[in-house]
Amino acid sequence: MGDALTTHNFGIQIDGVMVEYLNSVGAFQYDQDVIEYQQVSAQGIPVTKKMPGVKKAGSVTVKRGATQSAEFTQWINESMAGQMDTARKNATVVFMDYQNNPVKRYHMRNAWCHNVGTSEVTAGQAGTLEETISITYEELVIE
Repeated sequence: MGDALTTHNFGIQIDGVMVEYLNSVGAFQYDQDVIEYQQVSAQGIPVTKKMPGVKKAGSVTVKRGATQSAEFTQWINESMAGQMDTARKNATVVFMDYQNNPVKRYHMRNAWCHNVGTSEVTAGQAGTLEETISITYEELVIE
């Protein structure tokens, strides 16, 4: 049983490397088609059945403070340049408890960045530069 997970202690790993300064992770989206068909039972009663169909690729958006992280920036650049042999990586969003122990993981297989943007900046205002990265993936495994 236990307590519900809190949402303030999380991180993302790209091929096992923890990305620093992560601000937020959007809702995961991962869909599967539903096949519906009808048949008649041996007693002549119409029966509607449903079964799983084709899985669709998913996506998630993460926001982070822009840093000089060479590994993460290289991954973004490889993705946006279409270098898929090196851009497709496994990524994991990890949620931790109050003692920083991992308690829930969302594994994204063959993930790559398909959109990147930055926050608006204004001269004379104090603030940080934030990157918004949209990640697409082929399969989601939750543990």
